[in-house]
Amino acid sequence: MSLMELTASELSRGIAARAFRPSEVMAAYLQHLPANATINAIVAPRDPDALMDEARAADDAPRTGWLHGLPLAVKDLVAVRGLRTTYGSPLYRDHVPEADDLLAARLRAAGAIFTGKTNTPEWGHGSHSFNPVYGATRNPYDITRAAGGSSGGAAAALAARLVPVADGSDMMGSLRNPAAFCNVYGFRPSWGLVPADAEGDTFMATLATDGPMGRTVEDVARLLETLSGENPAAPFPRPAFRYEPGPPADLAGVRIGWLGDWGGAYPCEPGILDLCERGLAVLESLGAHVEPLPPPFPAEDLWRAWIHLRGFLNAGSKGPLWANPETRAQLKPETVWEIEFGRSVTAADAYAASVVRSRWYHVASTLFDAYDLLVMPAAQVWPFPVEWRWPQSINGRTLDTYHRWMEVVVPVSLIGLPALAMPCGFGPQGLPMGIQLIGRFGADRQVLAAGERYHQATQWPQKQIPKLGG
Repeated sequence: MSLMELTASELSRGIAARAFRPSEVMAAYLQHLPANATINAIVAPRDPDALMDEARAADDAPRTGWLHGLPLAVKDLVAVRGLRTTYGSPLYRDHVPEADDLLAARLRAAGAIFTGKTNTPEWGHGSHSFNPVYGATRNPYDITRAAGGSSGGAAAALAARLVPVADGSDMMGSLRNPAAFCNVYGFRPSWGLVPADAEGDTFMATLATDGPMGRTVEDVARLLETLSGENPAAPFPRPAFRYEPGPPADLAGVRIGWLGDWGGAYPCEPGILDLCERGLAVLESLGAHVEPLPPPFPAEDLWRAWIHLRGFLNAGSKGPLWANPETRAQLKPETVWEIEFGRSVTAADAYAASVVRSRWYHVASTLFDAYDLLVMPAAQVWPFPVEWRWPQSINGRTLDTYHRWMEVVVPVSLIGLPALAMPCGFGPQGLPMGIQLIGRFGADRQVLAAGERYHQATQWPQKQIPKLGG
């Protein structure tokens, strides 16, 4: 068995025990790297000789952290010193940062060896990882299908055993949707647990967060510890998450509310809800009590608030690129739509959206008085043909924006709740799907503990490994 089949935690323990060396792990990575040519998950790959030199240096160097000597690729929305970072945009095709973003700096300090970047849609807009710089990432379980996004490269690389663990980010399901599409785990932490960099409109931009992805919940939790922790220069600091190894949580008596398709407001392609309910049956077999719930809040109110706030933020951050005709011509249509819609948002619209957001937070808090956890599908469609830009309809219902097909993630994103996307099996066409396990704000440890118990019972990423050449 290749070392790249091992989890990140297994690799970490093996290196610490000197059962094998970082250079052996890197050699195994390079031997498996040709599989990337099939799926295009890792972009801007580094020179193999340079990688082996770094790994050999790590063989005898003092251990710097649990990622010491592990080959990692960082999402191409994160600046990495000395490594081509494009944000999926032709405007940054040749951009090589001189400094690490905070996330990359924390991974580097924990001992990771950066092998390249993971692919993402341009500016992270959309849940299909294609861009004019690198092209499209393909799903390891069916290379004719999309891998999701915007952390699609990360999810595909994890599933294909090209990385042992990965960073991702999530505004509108960018951790959860690709995790469901690629049979891995993706965790959106409570907002603020993983801090933003000091620069940026972080006092207002509370819809998005970075987070961990992995093939086990243990790896997800350990990476969350690395990524979390206060950044004194950024607003709303929160204490770091501490990984505490131990036996999986006892789910006996845990109360779970099943929100399904939100009373039909979030249409799902045939078979998705059935598969999600099989995941619920696993939780019930572990002692949890699952109860179907009616829609707790008007979905259209949530959607209106969401697109107004999202558009407002995109118009602010990307507005200068839109204002210049030369750079506007190089923006993807979806980004142009975000900016132009955002420019139409009035002060009254923004205020109304904030009111809806606050009211939904209050309603959600009352739900968590009655239920320990909530569950929803992690995606509304099966992985779709890689040639599509985005699904135009679901079950005959025409979709009015490029991201309406991802609406099922909005209730979590709008109020910053912790949510773990967990694999729940494969449909008749052999395509993966997942569920969101959702907790009260700040209940990250509870969500991950329940997810670990579920993983021990299911082991989906280990049961069904994609077959790729290389």
